[in-house]
Amino acid sequence: MLQLQNLCVAADQGGQILKSVSLQIPDRRFVVITGPNGGGKTTLAKAIMGIMPAQSGSIVYNGQDITNLSVTERARLGISYGFQQPPRFKGLRVSDLLNVAAGTSLSQDQACSLLTRVGLCANDYLDRDVDTSLSGGEVKRIEIATILAKGPGLMIFDEPEAGIDLWSFQRLTDTFQAIRDAGQATLIIISHQERIIRLADEIILLDQGRIARKGPVALIYPTILNETISECSYLGGTNQ
Repeated sequence: MLQLQNLCVAADQGGQILKSVSLQIPDRRFVVITGPNGGGKTTLAKAIMGIMPAQSGSIVYNGQDITNLSVTERARLGISYGFQQPPRFKGLRVSDLLNVAAGTSLSQDQACSLLTRVGLCANDYLDRDVDTSLSGGEVKRIEIATILAKGPGLMIFDEPEAGIDLWSFQRLTDTFQAIRDAGQATLIIISHQERIIRLADEIILLDQGRIARKGPVALIYPTILNETISECSYLGGTNQ
């Protein structure tokens, strides 16, 4: 279980991004964090991973206070993070990266299976370097495959759909659905994409650094959709 209590995170310039955020995410839940740009979604994800330090408040994972633990220490406890813009590694092959993530030497079939799950033709990628020769979407899918290889208890993905074609996106949504159905891990995904949102157990709407709403998808998503449509209609009317 992941528990955040009165979590505050400040920007480098001193302004507060997250403002006393409290939430509880049970094990093996699929949660989507959504909301307006600049609302603090990525900051919240990075705070859970330890990439951004807490100004105040606490983060507890499986009964252990991890507020002051490093990224490495949190990773050892079973937390993984997928960036909006994953890093590249010149001279490191995709197969090597998967082996590092898995902590063992994967067979070709195992590595191919991981890449297939994220919509990549495995034989075309295993021996390629994770460098600038790969597109942003390819690097993102490879990063997601490394998270699957590691098999953590808590998987955090920051807009995994960005830069991915429609066919590959379908494979990703199938993968997320399979993880959820199998109860393999807790999923926290930052997304604006309706198909990902509808897969989730719960939506957290973050706005101006605070939780504006949270609850089951069936309850929260129609409200968000109606408010978005109403706002667009209002703005359209003012321009006529």
